[in-house]
Amino acid sequence: MPISMGLDFGTTNTVVAQIQGDGSAVPMRFDFRDQPISTFRSALCFWSDSESLRSRLQVEAGPWAIQRFVEDSDECRFMQSLKSFAASRDFDGTQVFGRRYRFEDLLSTFFDRMRAHAGPQMQALPRRLVIGRPVTYVGVGADAELAMRRYAQALAPLGFEEVRHVYEPVAAAFYYARRLQRDAIILVADFGGGTTDFSVMRFARGAGVEGAQALAHTGVGIAGDNFDYRIIDRLVSPLLGKGSQYRSLDKLLDLPVMCYTHFARWNQLSMLKHSRELRDLKELVRWSTESEQLQRFIQLIESDRSYALYKAVSGVKKRLSHAEETRFAFRSLELDIDVPLRRADFEDWIAPDLAQIEAALDEALRHAQLAPAGIDKLFLTGGTSFVPAVRRLFERRFGSDKIESGDEFLSIANGLALIGERDDIDRWTVAPAPH
Repeated sequence: MPISMGLDFGTTNTVVAQIQGDGSAVPMRFDFRDQPISTFRSALCFWSDSESLRSRLQVEAGPWAIQRFVEDSDECRFMQSLKSFAASRDFDGTQVFGRRYRFEDLLSTFFDRMRAHAGPQMQALPRRLVIGRPVTYVGVGADAELAMRRYAQALAPLGFEEVRHVYEPVAAAFYYARRLQRDAIILVADFGGGTTDFSVMRFARGAGVEGAQALAHTGVGIAGDNFDYRIIDRLVSPLLGKGSQYRSLDKLLDLPVMCYTHFARWNQLSMLKHSRELRDLKELVRWSTESEQLQRFIQLIESDRSYALYKAVSGVKKRLSHAEETRFAFRSLELDIDVPLRRADFEDWIAPDLAQIEAALDEALRHAQLAPAGIDKLFLTGGTSFVPAVRRLFERRFGSDKIESGDEFLSIANGLALIGERDDIDRWTVAPAPH
C-alpha cells in the first residue's frame, strides 16, 4: 500500500499525485463539468448562505470557487494566489464575513474542499504527505521557516503522520531522472507563478534512481506573475490614473503608485477591495487631475473584475507564445481596452525580469562550480517555460539539444510522491529549523 502523497501547492494551480500499484506516480483527476482535470486552481470563494433562518458561511475551492465567483461576485469573497502569503510575516490573517482566517485556516479549508471533490481517491489518506516548497519564497523579507510551520500546522491535523518538504525543482529533477540512460548532471528550472527556482543535481543510474547529489539550489521571486504585471502596468494602469497628480493645498503631487503595484499582483487583488489603499483613493478622487480615471479604477476594484482581468492577461500572454502579434482586449464598466500587442514589445517589458532570472541561473552554476558545458540535461517545468524569450535564454546558454520538456505542470507533484516512497527520504527533504 502506498505510504505517501505528493502535493504541489502552487501559486496558480495545485496538483496532487498518488502512487499506483506498479510504483508509478500519477496525478489525481477531478471531474469539473464532466471534464477531467489534473490542475486544481489555487483559489477559494466564500459566501454567506442567507436562505435559511441562520446564515451560514459557505466555501468552495478550485474551479468550483471560480464558477461561484463568476456567477455571483457581488456576494462573494474570492481569494487566489494563496501561496504568496505563506512566508509573509506581515500577513497574520484576514476577515471573511466577520470571521478571521489565518493562512493555516485558508490552506486547511482549501485542502478540505479539494479532498471533497476528489471523492474516493482521497477518502483514505496515506501516512506521509510530501509537499513542495520553492527555494526562494516570493516577497520582501519572506520567511521560509514560517511558511513550513504554517504548512505543517494546517495539514498535520487532517490525519497525516508526517508532513515533509522538498524543494520543487528537486522533485521535478527526481521525476525527470527516470528518463536518464546513464549518469548525468541535470539542471531543472522551475517556473512558478511567483518564483523561479533552479536545482543542479548529479544522478547515478542503476535499477532506478540509485544515487543523487545536490550541487546547488537557487531561486528568485520573479516568475509568471511578474510578466502579467508588466502587461497590466503598460496597458491597463495608465487608463486608471497611474502617473496622474492630485492637488494638496497649492501644490500638485504625484498619485502614489503603490496601489497600482498591488492592483497588478494577483495575490493582492482579492485584498484590495477592503484595503486602506482603496479608502485613500476614494478621498483623492475630488482632488485628482484625472478624477474620471481614478473613479474608473475604484469601480474596477469594487466590481470584483479581477478574475476577468486575469483571464484576459493570461490569454494574451499565451497567444504571444505562438504569434508575433495579437490583441489585448478587456472590458469592464467604463473601461474598454482593445489594443494591438507585439511579442517584441512584451519581451522588452519583461527584459528586467529575465535579467534577474538569468542572474539566479548564474548563481546556481557558480555554486555547482560548473560551466554550461558541464550540464548534461536541462529540464524546464511550469507554464512560464513556454514563453519564447524564456526558452531562448536557455537555448543560448546550453543549446537546444540539451533541453527536454514534457509534463511541465505535473512533474513536481509526481516527483514528490515518488520521493515519499523512498527509504532514504531524509536525503531529499528540507527539514524546518527547531522552533
